[in-house]
Amino acid sequence: MRAVFLDAKTLGDDVDLTSIENVTGGLKKYEKTAPDEVLERIQGFDTVVVNKVVLTREHFDACPELTTIAVVATGTNNIDKVAAEDHGIRVLNVTNYGRSTVAQHTMALILALATRLLDYDRDVRAGRWGKSDMFCLMDHPILELEGRTLGIVGYGDLGKGVIERAEAFGMKVMLGTRPGQEAGEVDGYQRIPLDELLPQVDVLSLHCLLTDETRDMIGERELKMMKPDSLLINTSRGGLVNEQALADALRAGDIGGAGFDVLTEEPPRNGNPLLADDIPNLIITPHSAWASREARQRIVEITAGNLKSLG
Repeated sequence: MRAVFLDAKTLGDDVDLTSIENVTGGLKKYEKTAPDEVLERIQGFDTVVVNKVVLTREHFDACPELTTIAVVATGTNNIDKVAAEDHGIRVLNVTNYGRSTVAQHTMALILALATRLLDYDRDVRAGRWGKSDMFCLMDHPILELEGRTLGIVGYGDLGKGVIERAEAFGMKVMLGTRPGQEAGEVDGYQRIPLDELLPQVDVLSLHCLLTDETRDMIGERELKMMKPDSLLINTSRGGLVNEQALADALRAGDIGGAGFDVLTEEPPRNGNPLLADDIPNLIITPHSAWASREARQRIVEITAGNLKSLG
């Protein structure tokens, strides 16, 4: 097996790639690969390891020796899978590596928003506590999670991880359907149509992939259906929520807050409606929910196992 890793830097410099190197019999590594460098760098290799580098039909046409693409992520939207299938190229991905890390980050966003953590921290640093006429500040309403309802859309490994942690805080759980998904009972939880779910939840957390069906799944209409003090969390994929509609809803007080780890364009070099400085109770993190060292090392080990299983 001759293997090349086109964007090793995306896993960080503190992970050990030995297991992949052992399976492949060696691994050519590049920290980053620009689009115009891809073709030259994959020629002569039968196995390409990538995270976010885009691979297209043009690349496959020019590299008949290519048999395997190992994506060190769950999403494979950077691979032309139709073209890969046409060329007999196997596309492998990694699942179930970040349950604890992503669920932890999701709960951190929920807790920070519910307790108005950042607002109170800013107030203290601005000297407002020191000028208070009593012992505390209570200017930002705090939401107690116990007894509140968490809505989950996307009942996979990550969604289940969030449910486990939310229930430890005493939250009730309901499931919502993705577009085209049937309602019904799942593992003792009722999965109901999204339109029925939205008015009932205090926190809505999204854990589904971005597809043509789920794009803009939450827009102006859906946001107006939510409670005015409800929270919206997205640690899954940018594009599931219409970002302009969310910015407008937060400014108008249609919902109480939002915590996002993903945006439609990453990094957001061309700006984004959610990056305006006048949006209340909004936390944006830089697609870092998955990135504990433990989770990234787990990706390496799962990738090695995927490649080893090919024989």
